[in-house]
Order: sequence, then C-alpha cells, then structure tokens
Amino acid sequence: MADIDLPADPAGHRALAQEARAQGDELALLAHQLAARVLETDSAHAAQRLVCVGTGYFMKNEHATARRWYELALRLDCGLAVAWQNLAAIHAQAGDGQQAQACRDRAYGLQRVFIETAGQPRRRVLLLCSGRTTGNVPLDLLVPTPDNCRIKYAIDYAAPAEDAALPASDLAFNAIGEPDVAEPLAERLRDFARRYAQPLLNAPERVAATRRDRLPELLDAIAGLQTARCVRLDDLPAALAGTSVALMQGLEANGLALPLLVRPAASHGGVGLTRCVDQTELEAALRAAQGPGYLSAYRDCRSADGYHRKYRVVFVDRCPYPYHLAISPHWMVHYYSADMLVEPWKREEEMRFLADPQARLGAPAWAALQALGQRLDLDYAGVDFALLPDGTVFVFEANATMLVHRERAGGPLAHKNPYIQRIADAFERLLQKQNA
Repeated sequence: MADIDLPADPAGHRALAQEARAQGDELALLAHQLAARVLETDSAHAAQRLVCVGTGYFMKNEHATARRWYELALRLDCGLAVAWQNLAAIHAQAGDGQQAQACRDRAYGLQRVFIETAGQPRRRVLLLCSGRTTGNVPLDLLVPTPDNCRIKYAIDYAAPAEDAALPASDLAFNAIGEPDVAEPLAERLRDFARRYAQPLLNAPERVAATRRDRLPELLDAIAGLQTARCVRLDDLPAALAGTSVALMQGLEANGLALPLLVRPAASHGGVGLTRCVDQTELEAALRAAQGPGYLSAYRDCRSADGYHRKYRVVFVDRCPYPYHLAISPHWMVHYYSADMLVEPWKREEEMRFLADPQARLGAPAWAALQALGQRLDLDYAGVDFALLPDGTVFVFEANATMLVHRERAGGPLAHKNPYIQRIADAFERLLQKQNA
C-alpha cells in the first residue's frame, strides 16, 4: 500500500479491504474490516481499537504501516498516549530525532505511568524509565509479562509530587542504565530512591559510576584487567577553540595520544564513533561532532589470527553469564556485521565460549570478570571486552545498558537460547529474592 493517509470513514476502509483481498494480504484485509466495523458501530472506542491495529504492525516491524494506523487513531482522538509513544519510536528509528521528540513530548505530557499486565502476575515491578530517550535495558527478557505486572514510569517527565500517587509495587528497577541519560536526573533519582520503601534494583549512584570516563578508576587494580584512558568533554567542537598545538598539549596533559576514539555521549553500538589515527582526522571528527562526548585511547586488540573478537558477558546479581562472541576483521566489531551467520567456524567458537567461558578465556580472565561484577555492584549490568594475547581482559565498556535478547525460535541462532534463558532465570531468582 502506498504511503498515504488512511481514510477516517467506514466506506474508505471497505474499499481498502477489497483491495487487500485482491492482493492476498490477509492481515490488511482483517485490519480494514475491523476499522470499517468500529468506525460504524463503536465510535467511542474506535481510536483505541485502531491503536491496537497499529501496534500489531509495529510488533511486526512494519513501521510505515503502523505509523499510518497510529496517525488515523490520533485524528479521531489526539489524547492517546500509547500512539504518540510508539510514533516516537518509529520516527527515532527512521532518524527523525526532532519529530520523535515532539511525539514523546505529546505522549508523556498526557501520561507518565503505563501499566503492562496479563494473566495473574507474581509481582508488580515499578520500572523507572526516561521518556526522552530510549535505552538498551532488556526489559522483555528480564521482567517479562505475564509473570510480572510492569509499571513503567517516565520519571523525567513527572513532577516529584506524582511519586506519591504511583500504583502499588513490590519492588522497583532503575531501568535508566545509561549514565549520560541519568546524570541530569541524578538528584531526582536520589530523592526517589530515598523515599521508596521497597527494594530498588540498580541503584542510581552505581549506574553513575559506570560513565565511560569514570570506568578506569572504578575498575582500577583488578588483576588481569585493563581499560582505556578516557576523557569527557562537555562540548567536543569547543576543543578546537585554541590552536592545534594547544589541542595536542591538552590531550597529553590528560594522558591521551593518537590514535584516539571520538564518540558522542550516550551513544552505543558504534553510533557516531570515529577512529582518528592522526591530528587531521581528529580535528575533522571534533568539527563534525555536536555537544558532549568522549575521547578515549584506541587499543589494537586483534588476536593472533588477525581477527578482532568482542566478548559480551552480563552480570545478574553480580554473577557473570556469557552472552555472545562476535568475530570480525574490522576494528569496530558488531555481531550483525561480523558475518557470524556466514562463517560456521565463528559460530562454533562462540558456542565453545558459551558452553564453558572459563575454559575459553582462561581461569585468570574469568576471575577478573568475576571481580569486575563485584566492583560494578549492579543488579544487572554487562561488559564488552577483548582478550589480549597474554590473557588480560581489555574492557571496551561496562554498564547497565547491555542489550540481551532471545533469538528467533527455529532461526540460525536459536541454539544460543538455552544460554540466554540462563540469564532470564537468574534475574527471576533475583526478583524472587528481593520480593521474598
């Protein structure tokens, strides 16, 4: 279907239903039949039902179609916070940050608390979230429904007085795991934590300690572990205000030397990350940047075979669990671009890591990771790292935003799911312990 506005009248949807029937699109046929019926007979609830249609497409990652259904629902009722919320996610994924922010403002201006429940949940979990940005805390794996009633609270949009009116909860999970996102809310989060009477997972002050420039000090003196020197700048382009000589002298004073990595604050997954091997590249990267960010030392972590390996281990209640290994010829290693599905030997090596991480990494490296989990002192966190030739763990990042998710059943990576389930089971045990 062309990217056009959907009709707001029953006849228009009946016509589109016939078109969908002719094209053999059963989902569109059912959607337009439902739209025609609710617009005719259930005008009081039509908009809410159309939001459900949009969410069906949203869950299938058919975002262009989902957007049209949400926009139709909002033409009928502009007060539907969930529609604005999901539109924000759609615009953000499309790279339209300005439109995404406008939709977030509409969503959270209407509503700050969103309750997700089904069946008979074991407990009610309050999730402290940032409405202004998205994070990588894997709530669907860690706090799934129907075992949990999830009470999502966009605390950055809420006035402190609203805390007292929150629905009852058995415990809370601070899901704002990115320190740069949490920092403007630091006082707000501390006050909430002080007043909240139930257990609170991932204490805000422990999340704050994982900021990239603070990590070397946090992890200092752990045997068998290294991190890169890192400096945070409140305005990356402002580093060019002086002379080129002053720039390099400033780096030297902070213990930095080329090559360097430049990245914007609150970024993950390589977004905005640039490797600069000389001064010309560094100045170009700073000139192209916007706002705050980090300069960190680059370490060539290639293995003896010439490949770069990035391991990910997550910590639940401070205990390490292997999640994945990506092997790439490129210095910026991502699982999706490392040809893990193309080259069987890479998956075989990953499976050996998942099955016995201590044997794959060595006992000293595994002990270093166990010490790292204790030092982070977070209920949920993760670390991305390389293993240097001498067996030392070189940490790329360690924080509470590490993405973990199940693989598609029957898909090419489904064999990893038993190890991912171990992480989910460990977090469920943690919830049970805290809710005892």
